Amino acid sequence: MLSLLLVAAALLVWPQLKPLRRLRPAGKGEIVVPQWLWLIAAVTVTYLAAGVGGLIAGSVLAVVIYRIIKQGRRNRALRTATEALSNGLGGVVDELRAGAHAATAAEGAAQDTPAPAAEVLKAAAATARLGGDVERTLRDLRQPVLGTAVDQLAKAWHVSAKHGVALADVLDATRLDLDQRAAFARQVHARMAGPRASAAVLAGLPVFGVLLGELSGARPLHILISTTAGQFLLVLGALFLAAGLWWTKRITEVEP
Repeated sequence: MLSLLLVAAALLVWPQLKPLRRLRPAGKGEIVVPQWLWLIAAVTVTYLAAGVGGLIAGSVLAVVIYRIIKQGRRNRALRTATEALSNGLGGVVDELRAGAHAATAAEGAAQDTPAPAAEVLKAAAATARLGGDVERTLRDLRQPVLGTAVDQLAKAWHVSAKHGVALADVLDATRLDLDQRAAFARQVHARMAGPRASAAVLAGLPVFGVLLGELSGARPLHILISTTAGQFLLVLGALFLAAGLWWTKRITEVEP
C-alpha cells in the first residue's frame, strides 16, 4: 500500500512539459520521435514483460481503446458540424424569405459558418450561381463528416427544384430535423455519462484485482506471465474486456 501511495504522490508532483517547452531557447528545435519507433518500443517492452500472451492481450486492448477514442472524437465532430450546418441553414432560410437569391443566401450564410459546414454551403452557392444542379453537386461532395446531413440537404433541394416547393420551406424543414437529431444525440450522450463511468470502473476491476493479489502474496502475475494456462487466460480476459468496452460504447453512443 505504501508503494501505491508513493506512486500516486509522484504522479501528482510530476512536472508539466508545456512550461518547459515555452522556456526552451528559440534556436533549439524539439526532437520528434516517429510513431513507429514508439510502437516498436511498446511491443518490445510488452513482449519482454508479459510474453506472447501479454503482447496479444495488450494489442487487442490497445486497438479497441484506440477505436473507441477515435469513434468518440468522430461523434463529437459530427455533433458540432451538424449544429453548424443547422445554424447555417437557418441563415439561408432567413435570407431567402427576405427575397435574396439562393446563391447569395447560401454564400452569405457560409461566411458565418465554421468548417466543414461552410464548405457545403459554398458548394451549393457556387452551383446555384452558375445555374447548375445543386443536388448533384452536394451528392458528389463526399463530405466525410456530414455525409448523411448533406444527402438530406440534397434531397431537400431536389424536392424544391422538381416539385416547385419553396426552397425556404424545405430547407427550414431540413434545419428542424437536423436540430432535433443533434439535440437527441446530445441528450443521449449526457444521460449515458453515468453508465459509461460505471463501465470504466468495471473494466478496471480486473487490474485492481491482480494488484491486490500481488500485494497479498498470491502472485497472480507470475501465473499469468510464466505459465501456459496463465497466458491463455490473459488473452481470454483481454478479449472479454475488449468486447465489453466496445459493446458499452455501441449502446451508449448515438450519431446525430
